[in-house]
Amino acid sequence: MIIKVLGSGCSSCKKLEENTKKAIKELGIEATIEKVTDFKEIMAYGVMKTPALVIDEKVKIMGRVPSSDEIKKYL
Repeated sequence: MIIKVLGSGCSSCKKLEENTKKAIKELGIEATIEKVTDFKEIMAYGVMKTPALVIDEKVKIMGRVPSSDEIKKYL
């Protein structure tokens, strides 16, 4: 599973990454987390508001920071 955190590296983006790592650890699954900060690449996903969470190339959440429990539902 490949998970991407899209955003500029702001505090919300960092929190999304932390919550995602927590969810992965709690579920005991293997996944790769990539940070995407290039705005052209972010726009290619159709994301207009960051942070955003992409799981296996599908945008699941954008424009807010979900809890680790909410992220688990998408994993």
